[in-house]
Amino acid sequence: MSESVKFEVKGQVGWITLSRPKAMNALNPEMLQAMIECLKAWEVDADVRVVALTATGTAFCAGADLKVAGAPQPGEMDLLDNIVAFFDRLRVFPKPVIAAVNGLALAGGLETVLCCDFVIAAESARFGDAHSNFGVFPGGGGAAILPRKIPENVAKYLLFTGDSLPAQDMKTYGLVSEVVPDGELLARVQAIGDKLAEKSPLVLRRMKRVADEAADKSRADALRHELLELRNHQRSYDIAEGLRAFAEKRKPAFKGY
Repeated sequence: MSESVKFEVKGQVGWITLSRPKAMNALNPEMLQAMIECLKAWEVDADVRVVALTATGTAFCAGADLKVAGAPQPGEMDLLDNIVAFFDRLRVFPKPVIAAVNGLALAGGLETVLCCDFVIAAESARFGDAHSNFGVFPGGGGAAILPRKIPENVAKYLLFTGDSLPAQDMKTYGLVSEVVPDGELLARVQAIGDKLAEKSPLVLRRMKRVADEAADKSRADALRHELLELRNHQRSYDIAEGLRAFAEKRKPAFKGY
């Protein structure tokens, strides 16, 4: 595991905390590999039902650590390979993932945010692509995914200028779900995580799968996918438990199958 990223489980919320504040939490291969291995473990850990991603210091993440970028040795993964592997793992993670953005989210930091299911941001947080400032081309969703998350003209403004916008503006544009005072960020995200952990893990996993795939399908195909998931879900323990709990006027105890 890396000393630059910390892992902790609070209740049923797994916290990943980037802890390299002097480098603005820039991502290096060691950090990326540690997060990939953690996500692999938490994916099959029934005691972790939600993942929250945050950082220490004034930055959430300034993107890739360009100091270690360069041509790889034959047969070895380079920085881009590691970043793509991390983004792929985070993007398809089957459990809810919350970005708790504490500060600057730039370049690969913004792309990390784009891999999460929704975003809770501190008032001081800012979001920008920034690749154009250094003649670097995005490779984790900056140009491909950002225009799907916010209005296209706003996405192009961020891409072309390299500027950043405050959290409240990004809430207006739809990227951020909620903006909270800086000192309340972690407690608010933990509270949301605790709330999600009480839901059926199976329902959330199936909802996430349908929602993630809907944008690439026609409306009719997306509806058929939803109906298929419902048909499969009707055979589950969790739906039977939920209906029993409703009839008995008690809180359900979901098991995730």
